[in-house]
This record gives sequence, structure tokens and C-alpha cells, in this order.
Amino acid sequence: MKELDIHSVTVNKWKAASASKTKVEQRPNLLKQDFSTTGLNQKWTADMTYIQTKRNGWCYLSTIMDLHSRRIIGYSFSKKMATDLVIKTLESAVKNRTITGDLIIHTDLGSQYTSDDYNQRLTELHIRHSYSRKGCPYDNAPMESFHASLKKECVYPLPVFEDYETAAAVLFEYVHAFYNRKRIHSSLGYQTPLQVEIATLTSQMGA
Repeated sequence: MKELDIHSVTVNKWKAASASKTKVEQRPNLLKQDFSTTGLNQKWTADMTYIQTKRNGWCYLSTIMDLHSRRIIGYSFSKKMATDLVIKTLESAVKNRTITGDLIIHTDLGSQYTSDDYNQRLTELHIRHSYSRKGCPYDNAPMESFHASLKKECVYPLPVFEDYETAAAVLFEYVHAFYNRKRIHSSLGYQTPLQVEIATLTSQMGA
């Protein structure tokens, strides 16, 4: 890398200025770091991450991933980190998916995910809710990996986004045009998420 003048991208992770003093109630961890699946719509994982802009400050990307294909199936971007953001992401995920009583969605203990509104919607959809343990990112490792890839490949190599609209356009292109359709994963046998979904659906139709 030195001979070719290649440098890795390293950026200090942004942290909130002050942590909440509210005691976080531990909730059921149904996955227990078991991310294995045998088909689509068995285990989903969700999370949010921060995206900085010059004009609009910090904006928030909320996503849901199907652990079988690693495809981002739910997506929402907002200037506010509110419960509405994660509910909107959930609705985008269920819009074109087949939901069964066995489906689990895994999140952290953030107030948006522990809110009554979010969990009421999960109950209506017959989706079981699994939570990471407090301060344990390994419980949601696949989503942490996605956010790391997004930051290294889409955010950090570019100047800080000018505004919310610019960031939204770039993130949409990365998630839908690149990550889901073109980015291969070693955990998927060096296939893309879309390839795995197509193969899975084809196999189910053949069965």
C-alpha cells in the first residue's frame, strides 16, 4: 500500500455529546447472536446511523436487513431521529414481503425501538421483537457491518454532504443500486443480496 500510495480510510466515530441518564430496561434477546437462517423473512435486523451535512447538521438513516440475503429491505432517511422514522422504515419493509408468525426483528434498546407505538405495530404484524443487550454491538453484528461498509464506501471518501437532499440522493444510490445489487459478500458465497434472494425464491417455487 505504501509503494502504491494507497491509504485506508480512518475516521473517528461520532459519539453523542451526553448520554442519557435514564435506566435502560433489559428486554428479551431472542437471537442471541444466532444470525443463521434457512430462508427469507425469518430474521430481520434494524438500526439507525448518523449522517452529517453542512446545512442541516446530523441526519438519520434507518434501515432493516433480511439476515438470509443481507438485503436492505426497509429504508428511511430523515432530519429527525423520531419514532416515526423507524415505523416508516418498518412499513417500507413489510410492503413487499410475506410476513409469517415466525418472523423476528432484532434492534437495540433505543427509545424509538422500545416505544409503545413501534411495538404495537409489530404486534399488529405478528412480528416478534428481539433486543440487543445494552452496550453489546455484537448482538447486531450484521447491521453494524452494513453501517461500517456504508461509511467507508459511501460517506467518508466524499466531502461532507452539502445538505439533506444531497445526502439522501447519494445514500439511495448506494443502498439500492450498489449494496443490494452489486456488492458481493463473502458470507453469501461471494454473491450479492439480490442474487441470493432470486435464488431463494426460485428454489421455493421449484419446491
